[in-house]
Amino acid sequence: RRYPTVEIRAESFNGSTHVPVPSDSAFLKALLFELRLIDDHIFVEHRDTCTQINHSSVYSVRTEGGDLWPVLAFQKSGLIYACLPLVEETLEPRPPLLTVSGLSQGLALLLGIADYVSPSQKNEAEMSTKLGQLRHLLIQACPLGTPLNTNIRSLNSSFDDIQEMPTDENQPAWRSNTYKGKPQVNVCITEKVKCMQYDKRDVVDTWQVYGAVNCKCDIEGSAPNVTLTLNLPTNGPPLQDIVVHHCVTSVDPAMLMSSSAEPLDDSVYNGPYKFPFVPPSDTFSLCYYTSQVPVPPILGCYQLTEEGSQLKITVNLKLHESIKNSFEYCEARIPFFNRGPITRLEYKASYGQLDLSREKSLLVWVIGQKFPKSLEVSLTGTVCFGPAGKEHPTDYVCTGNTAYVQLYFRIPDFALTGCYVDQHSVQIFVPGKPKITASQELISSDYYIWNSKAPAPMVYKTLFD
Repeated sequence: RRYPTVEIRAESFNGSTHVPVPSDSAFLKALLFELRLIDDHIFVEHRDTCTQINHSSVYSVRTEGGDLWPVLAFQKSGLIYACLPLVEETLEPRPPLLTVSGLSQGLALLLGIADYVSPSQKNEAEMSTKLGQLRHLLIQACPLGTPLNTNIRSLNSSFDDIQEMPTDENQPAWRSNTYKGKPQVNVCITEKVKCMQYDKRDVVDTWQVYGAVNCKCDIEGSAPNVTLTLNLPTNGPPLQDIVVHHCVTSVDPAMLMSSSAEPLDDSVYNGPYKFPFVPPSDTFSLCYYTSQVPVPPILGCYQLTEEGSQLKITVNLKLHESIKNSFEYCEARIPFFNRGPITRLEYKASYGQLDLSREKSLLVWVIGQKFPKSLEVSLTGTVCFGPAGKEHPTDYVCTGNTAYVQLYFRIPDFALTGCYVDQHSVQIFVPGKPKITASQELISSDYYIWNSKAPAPMVYKTLFD
């Protein structure tokens, strides 16, 4: 979709240095080339030199009229999502990405489109229908080039159902409809923990927590005011890198200053974290945050050695005593890359059960919903392989004995930071006593334990040079 008014504004900002947007087909060809999806076997200096390694999803796309920047593009489930945000200042010299507000707006819109389209990709008829409706939905979501509602799912799919613009001038654009009924607020704190463990003296293990506070507010009124407070337990790790939804009306500046790129000091903001906001009509993420927790939830050690034609494996896992020992699921997956199918397996598991995948290239150790009283489990075994075929997994990083165990788990009603919503502190300035429900969950994300008997890939480069 193109917005001529936006292109005219871009031209007025840049004057003679303005680069016009080419035709759709020319832009697509240039974008595919920049993403290395065509002609990737040809070395092109401006695209392929080491100095051009891209650490974000923002690209400079070379066209006949010049370089288009910033083009925001990413791939998800076989589709490419891209947009060209307006930069409301001159492009020479290029401004820092953090100062371009259109990038965050464009990313939110693309993620909303991806969330709307992705679930139907396995059904071609449904996919075709959704793509046909997308143009109508974009007229509502982004009528004149500025995103008003990035939650595409919440919009109506046809012109017949589009409501008239609200007559109440106080109703914000993101409240697409009004609710009738008893007021209720549902809040869920979802934390994901990423981890890299090496079990080596000269290599430091790393882990990070990423949190999101998801809300659904069913409240009457055109612009209801809600205040929600996040609390931390005593001596709990502070929340950092906080990003709030645009519906938040005000926030303590000290809350936004805490950054994981800087070492913690005594002056760091420890809460409580108050968020006054006018909620959208549908489910939304009130804020995102990170945190530097002192220990990962599960400590592990993985040892893999090769003896002749067989591999010997040992896996030890220990649940930290501060973690709630109640899982919805917990399993360790042990893949074997660049090898044939497993033809013989002998093992001993102190707890849980071990399954072999259908492709016979992956061991799945199902630990279950609880660790034993000792909070420790172990697995030892011997694995033999047959000749390798094309259907078995390959990996350029995991060659030889360089391998890993990946953990998958979910702990309901638990947050690693201890962050929680005090239901009594939720303030809603509307008549009637609201129903407040709050929940927590901790989910693993990219949780790796590398073989300590072989070199593992590591990055020592910090976020900022």
